[in-house]
Amino acid sequence: MRRMAVPALAVVPLLLAAPATAAPAATDAPRPVRAVAETPSLFDDRAGGDADADDPAIWVHPKNPAGSLVVATAKHGGLRVYDLTARERQAIATPPAPGPDDEAGRFNNVDLVTGFRLRGRPADLAVVTDRGRDQLRFYRIDPDTRLLTDVTAPDVPFTFSQDQAEVNEQRTAYGLGTYVDPTGAAYAVVSRRSTSEVGVFRLVERAGRVGYQPVDRLTLPSTFTLPDGTAWSPCNDPGDGPQVEGTVVDPATGVVYLAQEKVGLWRTRLVGGRFVETPRSVERVREYGVPAVFDPAEDDCVTDHSADPGFGGRIAQDVEGLALYRKGSSAGTLVVSSQGDDTFYTYDRRTNRPTGRFAVVDGVVDGSQECDGAAVTSTPLPGFPGGLLVVHDGRNTPDTPGEDGEARTDTNFKFLDAGFLR
Repeated sequence: MRRMAVPALAVVPLLLAAPATAAPAATDAPRPVRAVAETPSLFDDRAGGDADADDPAIWVHPKNPAGSLVVATAKHGGLRVYDLTARERQAIATPPAPGPDDEAGRFNNVDLVTGFRLRGRPADLAVVTDRGRDQLRFYRIDPDTRLLTDVTAPDVPFTFSQDQAEVNEQRTAYGLGTYVDPTGAAYAVVSRRSTSEVGVFRLVERAGRVGYQPVDRLTLPSTFTLPDGTAWSPCNDPGDGPQVEGTVVDPATGVVYLAQEKVGLWRTRLVGGRFVETPRSVERVREYGVPAVFDPAEDDCVTDHSADPGFGGRIAQDVEGLALYRKGSSAGTLVVSSQGDDTFYTYDRRTNRPTGRFAVVDGVVDGSQECDGAAVTSTPLPGFPGGLLVVHDGRNTPDTPGEDGEARTDTNFKFLDAGFLR
């Protein structure tokens, strides 16, 4: 594996002003919505191939809407591809570890690029962050067979790490949002696990396959000055920083939304693959400014809610998946997963003002809890006249018992008609 030569990268200053929305902690009941289908269970154990559902993307067939697909990550379980009835059509394994003591592939997030020029012809790509090997991987979607084929260049570099030893520390490629600018250049906005770093990479053709080059990078803050003048840092595992995962780019404006899990929702903007606006806070998590310490016995952070200074927003830690329901060039809705309370918050695409809150509750299939990733399209599809919303369910029910009688970790994805987001 060759080492990536990293050019001088711009570091953007950060605007730590109050968010655009002065939002108290949520007290309103979320709107209940129900899924109409769910994908098969994935199990994060040896019998299930260590498959753990995480992040979906929706590919709309250019000619036949009924042939559209949902492409989703399953971490060590690779990629899973589903049709519109939520049936699995294809499973793609992660690449093996490069050496006996190295990490194998682990697919974390996925997004799509349409119309990428490959051998002189347009191709639609599923782009994946390989958290295990600190790389981006690329899969061409064949519109005729509706199957994915690996088109990753053989010499793709590490996205953040300098060498394999650093890769094995797993501060690697994590969250992902793709963007095609007005010139047709395709980019991936990639966050780094256990840090607040975010990089931009330009996708390039390499002899009929796909590689990438680093373009720009920014680092969101880890410590904040509160309105009362005191300093606050979000609690994390020892040695870790406040990471970003949820990432989405508005293709009409180049506006980038970043979900810093224990801090809140940010926005900035890309031009020519570079950050050109100071990141601004859209909304903070409820726990912003609340004292918390890591408890080794609990192996988790313990928050002292009684000492809440009242500087937080509505979203409950962690703020996770982001999805953009687009109507025309500027209208639509930004969907934000509030993992800590199993709900989703919505914001006006144009103004970023809050527009509501919903929860995916039990119906024909069970609801969604502990949602990591989400994806949405406003394109009408068979069975989904208002468009399709796909959300991760981190605690699928009913429980499935294992050989020892204990419940297995069961995750999957829920499919909903997205018309309620209009």
